[in-house]
Amino acid sequence: MTLIVLERPLHPAGRSVLDAAPGVTVAVATDPADFAARAREAEAILLWLTRVDRAFLDACPKLKVVARYGVGFDTVDIAACTERGLPVAVTNGANDLGVAEHTMALLLGVARRLTEYDAMVRRGEWRSVDGPVIGELAGRTVLVIGYGRIGTRVARLCSAFGMRVMVHDPAFPTPRIAADGHIPVPDWRAALAEADVVTLHCPLNDTTRHLIDADALARMKPGVWLINTARGPIIDEAALVAALRSGKVAAAGLDVLSVEPALPDNPLLAMNNVILTPHSAASAQETLAKMAVRAAHNILDALAGRIDPGFVVNAEVLRRGR
Repeated sequence: MTLIVLERPLHPAGRSVLDAAPGVTVAVATDPADFAARAREAEAILLWLTRVDRAFLDACPKLKVVARYGVGFDTVDIAACTERGLPVAVTNGANDLGVAEHTMALLLGVARRLTEYDAMVRRGEWRSVDGPVIGELAGRTVLVIGYGRIGTRVARLCSAFGMRVMVHDPAFPTPRIAADGHIPVPDWRAALAEADVVTLHCPLNDTTRHLIDADALARMKPGVWLINTARGPIIDEAALVAALRSGKVAAAGLDVLSVEPALPDNPLLAMNNVILTPHSAASAQETLAKMAVRAAHNILDALAGRIDPGFVVNAEVLRRGR
């Protein structure tokens, strides 16, 4: 029997796919230590946020595929997996809509100061004229950093709200971005001075860690809104706190933090101009189901030697076996 070990319970839509596969046994870990122990006998593992490094892989000689429940892979040592011929599979296409919608929810929440107004009403206050200053999206300029599957959806949604959309992504040619009706900006730092909103949709890697640092924040237009549904360490959090306190950044909507779960002493928790969600952008029930089904198929297809390279981070390992 082929053993597949899940870091945590999988949405029923995906679990049913695995359970229907012949010759497969599925085990669900009870905690990180149990997951690491069970993985030693597994041919496939499904990760949420567990870190998989060389030491972890060394202890799992039977592994044939490392699958992620999501599209990020910064917790996986891709080089080590590639050396071992292990495909790292992600659920591309399954969470694009959910994360894009969550991005817009944070942006609208920041623009309309929803959490603050909600608190006012619950305190018995009603006169909005005395409340926090709110704004419209239409007519504002947004800089979308990262134009992959999620960034493209966010750009389209921002356009639908009447926003002027600038896009930066070195992986996409200028004509493609322009053809989509947006403004290409090869130099994103120069474009910061124009943006009323900056929203992040790039992966976390060595080039994007602390991409938004003190220098980038200093270049931004005073009163900018900053949205992050990508990865927390893309922002230098200490620099952001300082910018929020000074008013340079008027408000932020963050689904991710540098340290998760949030530490009790994180200054962002005490700021009323910050909306925080617990890395939940891809947690709509529909999104969870789509990711679960895609992750299940990725595992089974990889074990059968027929996985689509479009779902594999290190697709070069597939070519080796041909």
